[in-house]
Amino acid sequence: MAELVYRPVIGFARTLFKVWDLRIDCRGSENIPRSGGAVLVSNHISYLDFVFNGLAALPQKRLVRFMAKESVFRHKVSGPLMRGMKHIPVDREQGEAAYAHALQSLRSGEIVGVFPEATISQSFTLKSFKSGAARLAQEAGVPLVPMAVWGTQRLWTKGHPRNFKRSHTPITIRVGEAVEASRDKYAGAVTRQLRERVQELLEAAQRAYPVRPKGPDDTWWMPAHLGGTAPTPEQVRAAEAH
Repeated sequence: MAELVYRPVIGFARTLFKVWDLRIDCRGSENIPRSGGAVLVSNHISYLDFVFNGLAALPQKRLVRFMAKESVFRHKVSGPLMRGMKHIPVDREQGEAAYAHALQSLRSGEIVGVFPEATISQSFTLKSFKSGAARLAQEAGVPLVPMAVWGTQRLWTKGHPRNFKRSHTPITIRVGEAVEASRDKYAGAVTRQLRERVQELLEAAQRAYPVRPKGPDDTWWMPAHLGGTAPTPEQVRAAEAH
């Protein structure tokens, strides 16, 4: 079926990246299979992560169908676009329907994008992973492709204003080798292995990132363990508990 919505949206996104003068460094796209189903798994630090995850698949001529919260599909602007790009709505109260939809997409040879942390990490460190991505890959008999993005939080993330100015912001993307989701392993064990791979890729992206905070007022996007002023995971959990 013709991609009447997805490809024009990609063109629009690329135009925006030029307007914003983003410096995108993407490596490892060759690890995304050129054909057949796969689960693309990423860390989650920004509202725009799915855009850059999808960008990493384009050199392989693949379009990614992302699992996204159902409210995005109800929005009058984003809703028709999300449906037109065949993304997958997730109602957290009725996750079975989203799981079945994703499984069908994988079995028909699509790449499905999943954020196993479920929500944006406000500490910009990896949260615990839910096992859904591993279970999907096991049931569909497809590989898991780990990846990490860094710098996207500087554009638009939870608790901070959007920065869509011409900012020359670097965005670093790293895609790793596939993790086989063997059916004879527990989903929890596959999930732990997957999280370790994403952690390694995240650290590689952070090491490769070409800029540091400009001064004391610009340290908010760096995690505390790297000397920034983002809240620690413990501080985030404490704030969410109140």
